[in-house]
Amino acid sequence: MTNLIKTLIVDDEPPARSVIRNMLDDEADIEIVGESTNGKDALDAIAELAPDLVFLDIEMPEMDGLSLVEALDGVATPAIIFVTAYNQYAAKAFDVAAVDYLLKPFDHERMAVALNRAKANLRERTDEDRSDQLIELLRHLTARENLLDRFVIKNSGRVLLVPVIDVDWIEACGNYIVLHAGPNKHIVRETMKQTELRLDPKMFVRIHRSTIVNIGRISELLVHFNEEHLVVLKDGSQLTLSRRFRDKLSERLGTNI
Repeated sequence: MTNLIKTLIVDDEPPARSVIRNMLDDEADIEIVGESTNGKDALDAIAELAPDLVFLDIEMPEMDGLSLVEALDGVATPAIIFVTAYNQYAAKAFDVAAVDYLLKPFDHERMAVALNRAKANLRERTDEDRSDQLIELLRHLTARENLLDRFVIKNSGRVLLVPVIDVDWIEACGNYIVLHAGPNKHIVRETMKQTELRLDPKMFVRIHRSTIVNIGRISELLVHFNEEHLVVLKDGSQLTLSRRFRDKLSERLGTNI
């Protein structure tokens, strides 16, 4: 983090952006680098400006704040302070993810609390940590009610249904994913973050930035170099378990790795 905290304000209502901007005027370590009026523009601004902190309105037309967060996969993740007029989004879900929110209307005192929390997040956590926090937030907000039970793949006039239980592992490939189901591979236009949010966490676990694995297909773990491990599947496939996701896999397997 630089001395100045590069800050982006995202809200479709000009008065709301003005309130935030005015409250930040007295913050010597805050530099407002831009404003966006919708989620799509904000996504481009985050990629271009690489802000450290984003004030993000949840309720916006076209792409709302939560959809924007879901689309951040592959982009450096800033600290985010959500702004909302509806307390249905607030409280426990944001506390679980260690992400703060401002409930409209808010005052300078509440803004100061949110800023202090965001600054601590920037000091103490990495981009990857923040990405994991946001995934947990989305899971709690959506309550995991609509878990995916099959992938629907459209290709050359055909619609192929692939049950998730048949998928051994999933590989990232840019803005696509590759489903490995036995000897078959299927390409789906979807990011890893979007896929991870729709899968049952009791069945699938992310073991690498580019890999999600079906826990039931794991046969054994082998010690690899640099304290990393290889996850060996029942079909003999060997996948790298990165240190970042080791604790998550340990939790799912019920043992320390």
